[in-house]
Amino acid sequence: MTTARTATPSTARAINDRLALDLLLAHGPLTATELRTLTGLSRPTVSDLLERLQHGGLVGIVGERGEQRRGPNARVYGLRADRAHLAGIDVRTVGVTLTVADLTGRSLATAALPVDPLAPPPADMVGQVLRTLLETARGVGVTDLHTVAVGAPGLVDPASGRLRATAELPHWHGDLVDELRAALSAEVILENEVNLAGIAEHRLGAATDRDTFVLLWLGHGAGAAVMLDGRLRRGASGGAGEIGFLPVPGTAALPSAYSCDGGFHSLAASAAVCALARDHGLPVPGDGADDAPAAEAAVLAALAAGQAGEPFLDELAGRVAVAVAAVCVILDPGCVVLGGEIGRAGGPALAGRVERRLAGLTPLRTEVRAGTAGGGAVLGGAVLIASDAVRRDLFGGA
Repeated sequence: MTTARTATPSTARAINDRLALDLLLAHGPLTATELRTLTGLSRPTVSDLLERLQHGGLVGIVGERGEQRRGPNARVYGLRADRAHLAGIDVRTVGVTLTVADLTGRSLATAALPVDPLAPPPADMVGQVLRTLLETARGVGVTDLHTVAVGAPGLVDPASGRLRATAELPHWHGDLVDELRAALSAEVILENEVNLAGIAEHRLGAATDRDTFVLLWLGHGAGAAVMLDGRLRRGASGGAGEIGFLPVPGTAALPSAYSCDGGFHSLAASAAVCALARDHGLPVPGDGADDAPAAEAAVLAALAAGQAGEPFLDELAGRVAVAVAAVCVILDPGCVVLGGEIGRAGGPALAGRVERRLAGLTPLRTEVRAGTAGGGAVLGGAVLIASDAVRRDLFGGA
């Protein structure tokens, strides 16, 4: 390739080092022979890069492997997973969950701080989160975090990197990121929670074979993550995917600039799903908070009820299909993944119903899948983008 012929020696070394590090991350520990096979590089080049990476503290000898040949066993080289540490934080109206991970993204410890959504949050909520993060890290011997990624509901301003305050979100959500940035030497990245879930579905979940898809998040609220040509699209103001504001038939009013009540949120968010379940005579647990866990339980109850639960599932699928159709006729993603507590609970049964309803609403053929990244999709996405940031810094490259 032209780039390889014209690259300076230092550039070529950097490219080769990054290639080897990415392979060690993807495949786990490898011998020098295996690295030569995977990279196509010469024996001296692989030997030199391994020496450089060991000297830089990124790679170490982690064992030996017996070979079907005479002579000593081959040394096995692996990433120094303790070279840097990171954290992911999932911020919700019902509380905070966080995890501390190593360079490879492997979780070392997790913690949770629940919050009663019907009661005022603790006055020192931000301080509690910060202390919990530091205590969790220290509990596994981590005294320095390289990067912290935070997922939160709401608009993230792409220019300032701050959370845009709205009347519907607790004030401590925005304060948390500011406090983390002031208190930690780590890089702190803020991303919309649904975008993080979309990243997790793309790289670990239901859309690993798709570079273009939309994740429709159905939980306490409704949102979407838009992945086009392998890139997450955030929009000019960070608002791409704010589908809860989408005006749809069947609501009593239109949404406003200050509230998504009256938009798709009013048809498919947790409170609406709980109300729909009651209308169909299905049990809804909880104390009337009608939060995402209650809606999840209602959907699971409908599935367990067999034929008795089908009218509820059909009506819910019809509501979801209206919003999905709007997305499809604008973006034509070819694939929509249903995530969040409600989408996850509905699984393939709900996804199949939505796909069949969608086929009658738009001529654009669209596959609807159930999300598989699980309940920790937001936290998983946070760890992924934090890991990406750490590797960009340590490995070099984009």
